[in-house]
Amino acid sequence: MSTPHQRPNILLVLADDLGFSDIGCYGSEIETPHLDQLAASGLRFTQMYNTSRCCPTRASLLTGLSPHRAGVGHMVEDFGVGPAYQGYLREDTQTIGELLRQAGYHTGLSGKWHVNWAVGGPSTPLAEKEAKVGKPGYPHPLQRGFDRFYGTMAGAGSFFNPFNLMEQDRFVEPEGDNYYYTDAISAKAIGMMEEAVADGKPFFTHVCYTAPHWPLHAHPADIERYKDRYLCGWDAIRAQRHQKMQDLGIVPREWTLTERDEYAPPWESLDEATRQWEAQRMAVYAAQITCMDRGIGSMLDALDRLGVRDNTIVMFLSDNGGCAEYLKEDGFFVRYSVPTRDGRPTRVGNSMDITPGPETTFMSYGLPWANASNTPFRLYKHYVHEGGIATPLVVSWPAVVKSARIDDSVVHVQDLMPTFADLAGATASLSRGDQGIQSVEGESFGAALKGEHFERDKPLCLEHEGNCAVRIGRWKAVRKYPGDWELYDMVKDRTEVHDVSQQHADKLKELVASYQEWAAVTGVKEWPIDSPLAKKNSFGEVGGRPETSASARK
Repeated sequence: MSTPHQRPNILLVLADDLGFSDIGCYGSEIETPHLDQLAASGLRFTQMYNTSRCCPTRASLLTGLSPHRAGVGHMVEDFGVGPAYQGYLREDTQTIGELLRQAGYHTGLSGKWHVNWAVGGPSTPLAEKEAKVGKPGYPHPLQRGFDRFYGTMAGAGSFFNPFNLMEQDRFVEPEGDNYYYTDAISAKAIGMMEEAVADGKPFFTHVCYTAPHWPLHAHPADIERYKDRYLCGWDAIRAQRHQKMQDLGIVPREWTLTERDEYAPPWESLDEATRQWEAQRMAVYAAQITCMDRGIGSMLDALDRLGVRDNTIVMFLSDNGGCAEYLKEDGFFVRYSVPTRDGRPTRVGNSMDITPGPETTFMSYGLPWANASNTPFRLYKHYVHEGGIATPLVVSWPAVVKSARIDDSVVHVQDLMPTFADLAGATASLSRGDQGIQSVEGESFGAALKGEHFERDKPLCLEHEGNCAVRIGRWKAVRKYPGDWELYDMVKDRTEVHDVSQQHADKLKELVASYQEWAAVTGVKEWPIDSPLAKKNSFGEVGGRPETSASARK
């Protein structure tokens, strides 16, 4: 059995597009027994933040920097306006993998990478894709500190037939007749941990699920357990979750539950056929999360079997809030669709004549359910109001964390790298050959894991697509592009219902000045960025604005 003085193993699990209230120990009705078990004897952070979007969060998490300083200020395409928006990890960064591997750790990444330009779509010739991997613009996990890699370099795709699937630096085909990506990610991660223990090394295993990101694909048995659960509708689910979150101590009772999003119709206003279809969409979404939780359980069993559970830090969080993106049949998202492995066509789109779940479908769960996922907050992925950036963070470390507790420290994904460096006794590099390395922006919250007080030294600033925010202590200034700055007291009103910018104009001015200073140093550009590619990839063009969702048109 491991002892506390040894360097800890680290199992870092990242979900994709999971909302703040989407797991049981944060208020959900979705069955997540293994995450709930971790929380029952570990830590739950209530103020962990991501960057509101998938690849910027991954870039920030991997490097300890803001996504702009890491090179992924927007997404994974080069806007042509400087290194902050080049669309892939900068060379003057060090990843967690590089940091821990040089400290003697075995490093593995299983799942989604998504911090590089796209190597090509399903129809791109294999030789063309292979020629790009590892070249400038296309950094590969094996180049950036990971000994083992299994997964996809792109952002999303079929769970039954993921395209551009790789093992190490080679493209591979899904294995077995019952292949499902979430299950494969879990199994490959277990193999990476087994290899590390066999080699006598501590390990850093980064598990990057694509669940519950669209498309809505799940095992039929998992969908079946939720077949009637969501017929009560999103209004009831929001109320139930809010009550449970209060009972669990995740949110104070004095915070006001936000109003239903203006683009989400009252559940009672929908006809019976629409309710049935909407309930099925959420059932598939819930099934994806339950399958992910089962995979986490299999990894915990492996830690027990390997005799390393006691001194392994397990962390679980999400890359952004619930996703309100609407998938159009003739839209941008068609490029992610592939035929089934036996050649059947896949139909893309949130259409009521398609039943979600099977591999021949490709849809999302829509804004109203995303509104429920982000209970009690408002707004979604893309935005830096709390619904876009708040994530659960469950931490287990039996050798150190002896009993369950809730921690209200303000932490961010950029804090993970310095935290792991702190706990592993690793020192960040200052250079790579002739290339200097940027100093990390994040702050170690290792003290919080040991039951000590943690408080940020520096303001926490965020920006994505012109949506921007700054958090200093109890105060948060936030702006939804292209609107005005708002100010909220996060102690009294973290649901951002009561804007106090008029009452505290001087405080707002102070926070905005702090944000502007950070933005100037970081390389943030005013939105919309003067670049044809930037304009093409704005939220409205890619995802369809929230008001275009099927339910909102009823």
